[in-house]
Order: sequence, then C-alpha cells, then structure tokens
Amino acid sequence: MTIPRSLLKIGLPLLLLGLGIGGFSYLKASRPEPPQPQPKEKVWQVEVFEAQPERLAPSLTLYGDVETHSLLQAAAPGPGLVTEVRVRKGDAVSQGQLLLALDPRDFAVAVDQAEADVADLEAQLADLELRHRANQRTLKEEQRLLKLAQAELARVQSLRQQNLSSETDLDAARNALGRQELSVISRQSEVERYAVSRQQLEARLQRNRARRDEARLALERSRVIAPFDGIVSAVSVAGGDRVQTAQVLISVYPQNRLEVRARIPIRYQAEIQNALQRAQPLGARAELTGQPIELVLDRLAGEADPSGIDGYFRITDGAQRLRLGNLLKLQLQRPAQADLVAIPFQAIYGNNRIYLLRDGRMHGIEVEAVGQQLSSASQAQARLLIRSPEIRTGDRIISTHLPNAVSGLKVEVVEVIEG
Repeated sequence: MTIPRSLLKIGLPLLLLGLGIGGFSYLKASRPEPPQPQPKEKVWQVEVFEAQPERLAPSLTLYGDVETHSLLQAAAPGPGLVTEVRVRKGDAVSQGQLLLALDPRDFAVAVDQAEADVADLEAQLADLELRHRANQRTLKEEQRLLKLAQAELARVQSLRQQNLSSETDLDAARNALGRQELSVISRQSEVERYAVSRQQLEARLQRNRARRDEARLALERSRVIAPFDGIVSAVSVAGGDRVQTAQVLISVYPQNRLEVRARIPIRYQAEIQNALQRAQPLGARAELTGQPIELVLDRLAGEADPSGIDGYFRITDGAQRLRLGNLLKLQLQRPAQADLVAIPFQAIYGNNRIYLLRDGRMHGIEVEAVGQQLSSASQAQARLLIRSPEIRTGDRIISTHLPNAVSGLKVEVVEVIEG
C-alpha cells in the first residue's frame, strides 16, 4: 500500500518527536539518584573570659548639687549709703580684702552719742561715790552731835529736878535732840540708799555701753572685709545705692568648704548607714569638664522620706574647679560584698541573664545584678557586678553579645579576655 506523500510529511516529524520524548523520559527515569546534602550547623565566633568570684565594691550612680553651709551673706548694719564696691560676681577674694564699704558718717554719729552717754553715766557714778564718802563722814559727825544732844537733855533734866533751870530750857534741849535725831536718820538713809543708787546707775551704764559697742560694731561692719579666701557668689548693690538695715549687700563662700548633696535611694540607706557607723570610708568620684573630682561620704541627712535620704559628700580633690550650684554625676563606692564577678556590660542579656560556655555551646543562667564597678573615671571602663550560685571559679563567660543567643547555640572561642 502506498502512503500518501502529504501524510508522510506530517507523520514523520511527529514520529521523530515522540521517539525523542520517549528517549528523554527513559534516560531521566534510569539515571542514578544524587546523594542528599546534609545541613551543616553554623558555629558562632565569640570571646570569653574566665570568672573569678571575689570580694568587690559595687558603685552607685547618684546626682548631686554643689553647695556650702558656710555661705557668708553680709548685710547692712543700718541705713546708709554705699560708697564703693570693689569686687564683682565670680571674683576670687583673699582673707582680709575689702569688698564693699558704706559711708562711715552714717554710723559715726551714733558712736559719738553712745560714747557721750557712757561718759555721762561714768561721771554720775563718780559723783555718787564722792557723795557717799561724804555722807559716811557726815553721819559719824551727826551721830556724835546726837550723843551730845542726848547728854545735854540729860543735864537739863537733872538741873530741872533741882529747880536750877527753867521749863523753857528743858523744852529747848528736847527740841535740839529731836532735830539731831532727824538729821541722823536722814543721813543714815542717804548712806543706805547708796547701794541702790549705784546699782541703778551701773545698770544704765551697762545698757549704754552695750549701745556704744553696738554702734562701734555697726561702724566696723560698714566696711565688708573678706573673712576667708573664697568666691563672690552675688553682689546685690552698686556704688551710690542707699540701703536699709539687714539688707543683703554681698555673698561670699569659702571654696575649701564646698560639699555635694546627693539623693541616695531608700533601698541603700541601711547598707550605707551601717558603713558610716563602722567608720568605713565610702569614696565617690565625679567628673567636671573631663577632670576628676574625688569625694568621700561625710554624713547622712537627719531626715528621710520614702524615696530616699540626702547624703553629704566632702570634696577631697578638685574643689578648685567647682562652683556653687554645679550639678555632678557621682559614682559612690558601696561597701564591698563577697562572691561577685565583674563582667562587661555586653555580656548581660536583659537585666539578669548571662551565658556560660559548656561543651562548645551556650548555657544560659539567671544572675543578680548588684551594681557596677569603675576601674577609673571613664565610664567606658565600667563593669557590671553580678552574683549567682551557678558561677564557679574558672567558668568561661561569653562576653560577645549575640542577637540570637539561646541555650544550646554552638560557638567557637576566638579570644580569651583577661579578667
């Protein structure tokens, strides 16, 4: 049978195509299976350091104000005129230096008047003393004359009994005796009144001497003299101003008596108070413009509230760089505690979790964050102090902070950091 040419043209290509597809399917089905790839666990590279639990002193961050209990506020001793002001706010002054002066004439008049009053009373006392001595002598004479009058009366009475004198002579003798008795009583009263009169004059004299001293002191205080080396914190008047009594003129503070007051949280009060009672020094450190300030806790305030208590720090080094009102960030060294480990801050996860290296894998444990430790004034060198019963000497703590850290993660140590 003859196949038509047109059918041959269409069927032959289809046959060849089918043979090709069948051969490809056979080859694909008969090829060997390739081995399945085994997934490889990723190993993270970390740094570690060996734990060394020991007795360490944690620090506490506080914020304090620079203040002083020795601020001198010189006030006007009375109404007056400011004649000169020799310093400005912020000036450093030396002990004995004249800072400000009022017109002395406003105070000299009161001094002169008070001195005159004192002199007058001193003269009255001297006159009283002279009169008292005269009265004492006069009293003795009056008493002698009284005895004579008594004797004369007795003589006249005797003569009268003998009818040798008249009744008139007897009356005259009696009158003379009476007058002399009154004279003795009067003089005796003046002598006895001397003590009271002197006491009154002495009291008035003491009062006037006090007024004189007060006037002299006001005159002296009209010139404000620096009582110590210090810094002028405020100048409230200018030359030509008229001031009133007790008006503040100028404020000065001694730089060597500055202290820092900082609020200590109530949770640390008992710990710090016990250390102070044991006379255990608690040092502190601060910075101002990159320069260190050394301090030591001097005392706690007499009052506390639920939020905490104020602590007062004595400045042992760097006071010359401070000014009243400076705000400082302090690192207070708390009492040392046992079994603490100092770790870098990047080793902590959250607030209470770190990872140990166990059999090449991370092992997470819970820890107690006690505080931080500063090896210098630089915050970059600070370390966190932790405590946990699961940490033993020589344990390797992972210090590299991994974003996907979990227990069991495989790691590889690339460096052991010295503690």
